[in-house]
Amino acid sequence: MQITIIGAGLAGCEAAWQAAREGCDVTLYEMKPQRFSPAHESENLAELVCSNSLRGAGMNNAVGCLKEELRRIGSLFIEAADATAVPAGGALAVDRDEFSRYVSAKIGAEPNINLIRKEVTRLPDAGITILASGPLTSDPLASDLARLTGSEQLYFYDAIAPIVEADSIDYDIAWRASRYDKGGADYLNCPLNREEYASFVQALLDADKVAGREFEKLIHFEGCMPIEEMAARGPQTLSLGR
Repeated sequence: MQITIIGAGLAGCEAAWQAAREGCDVTLYEMKPQRFSPAHESENLAELVCSNSLRGAGMNNAVGCLKEELRRIGSLFIEAADATAVPAGGALAVDRDEFSRYVSAKIGAEPNINLIRKEVTRLPDAGITILASGPLTSDPLASDLARLTGSEQLYFYDAIAPIVEADSIDYDIAWRASRYDKGGADYLNCPLNREEYASFVQALLDADKVAGREFEKLIHFEGCMPIEEMAARGPQTLSLGR
């Protein structure tokens, strides 16, 4: 069986890996390095452009149980995460660069996967195709998808996690601790007094924001809100963490 997969991010690589293991001939398209989205930086596959945390790792929560299920069925995504894990208390977090390199190497070495570095601007007219381009879909492909499906219920979202440089932190006031008293002291806590907190919230509200495109309806997933949207809900929202 021949399968075409568009997009070599997390979903595309996992789909290609599983199909190849079942004996399928997979053609996997990835537009990098021919074209980068504003969020992409690396030529590697499965690039993490948001958080490097994959959330809880324990068997006492749903996401931890799901990870174990994926681990037992041979998920490439979880295999790579386990191989490149970094300390994160009760969560599974990874070294984002090593994670992408690991997945890229595995995909590149799989004989049943033909990786083509080329931007796809139109969905194939025939054959089995998996569209796994996600929220970083290029404009031409997004337009073609809207042509086929209509744009009324077509949503494209992505959030980029801010990265803080370690040498910018004042370690005379910051301290290490676990998160929710689970695991080791893997997190840095940077305290703010009342005035500093108020200034931080106001800076978020005043900062320039990327305007949504025509098909990006601003209906956010409540479980993963952009920090500026949380701040806009009220001055104490960030202090409550929801």
